[in-house]
Amino acid sequence: MLGGKMKAIVKNENAFGATLKEIPIPSINENEVLIKVQAASICGTDVHIYNWDQWAQKRIKTPQVFGHEFSGIVAETGKHVTNVKIGDYVSAETHFVCGTCVPCLTGKHHVCTHTKILGVDTAGSFAEYVKVPARNVWKNPADMDPAVASVQEPLGNAVHTVLENSQLAGGSAAIIGCGPIGLMAVAVAKAAGASRIAAIDKNDYRLALAKKLGATITIPADEEDPLEVIDTLTGGEGIDLVCEMSGHPTAITQGLKMAANGGRFHMLSLPERPVTVDLTNDVVFKGLTVQGITGRKMFETWRQVSHLLESGLVDLTPVITHQFPLEDFEKGFDLMRKGRCGKVILIP
Repeated sequence: MLGGKMKAIVKNENAFGATLKEIPIPSINENEVLIKVQAASICGTDVHIYNWDQWAQKRIKTPQVFGHEFSGIVAETGKHVTNVKIGDYVSAETHFVCGTCVPCLTGKHHVCTHTKILGVDTAGSFAEYVKVPARNVWKNPADMDPAVASVQEPLGNAVHTVLENSQLAGGSAAIIGCGPIGLMAVAVAKAAGASRIAAIDKNDYRLALAKKLGATITIPADEEDPLEVIDTLTGGEGIDLVCEMSGHPTAITQGLKMAANGGRFHMLSLPERPVTVDLTNDVVFKGLTVQGITGRKMFETWRQVSHLLESGLVDLTPVITHQFPLEDFEKGFDLMRKGRCGKVILIP
C-alpha cells in the first residue's frame, strides 16, 4: 500500500467554497486501482458543489473530495486487477455501476439504477491521487496531452448527446447553452457532418469559442430572438437536432419549438426546478422524439471519443482555455462561475 498524505480540494463545510488540505492517500481494495492524477478539469457539477446550491445541499455529504474529470498514471493495483498495470496512462469512466440491476443486465449500464458518481458519491479527483474500480479505467494513447485526456469524460457527454440515434450528415443542429460541453457538442456536430450548426447563448466569450469550433451561426439570446433567427435560417422548417445544454426553462421551451417536425430534441441539461412545456403542440403534433441523455454509453461512447480525437475530426484545443496549479483552484472556479472560460484544468 502506498500510504502517506496528499493534497486535495475538499468540500469541508455546508457552505460556499472549498478548502485545500492534506488528507490520507486512499487505500484500494482487490478490484480497484490507485491513480496519480496528472490533470483534472472543472465540470459544471463541481461548480454546483462549490457554490453549494440546492442540488449540492441535497446530494453531497461533507467532507468530500470532489472533481471527476481527470487523467493520470496507475500507481497501484489491487491483487485481482488484470486489465491495467502500474505505469499505464489512463482516464476513467466516472459512473460506477452495480452490474446486477435490470438496466445493467440488458446492456444499459449508463442508466444503472444504483449508479454512484466519482467526486459526488465517492472521493474525487481534485487531488494528487484518486482510486477507481479497475473496470472503469480507460487507457490513453501515450502521446495524448494530459489536459485533453482529462476532458474525455465530458466530451463523451457531448458525443452521446449529438450522436444518439441521430443522422446529422447534411442536416442542421442547434446547440443551446455553450458551456464547455455545449462547445464540445458544436465540434462533434461539425465532425458528424452537420451543414448548419447554430450555437445559442447569452455569453459573448463562449459564443466566440463556438464559432472557432465550427458553429455556422451564433445567436446571442439576450439580443436576438432565437426562434425568429432559426425560422429565417431554415425557411420555417426548423432544426433537425436540438441539443439542450443550458437547463434554462425559456431555452428548453424555445428548443422544443425550434425543432423540426419529425426532428429530435436531446436534453443533457439539468433544470433546477420543474419546467412547463406545451406537449400537445411542441411534441405530439410535431412527432418530435425527445431523448434524455445521461453520462456515456459504457464503453461505446468512449470508443467514439477516442476515435474522434485520434482522427483529428474533433480538436479540443480551443475549449481548454486555462490551466492552474491545484493550489490556485479558486481562480479556476471564479472563471467558471463568471463564464469567462472554456475548460479549466487543475494540475496537482
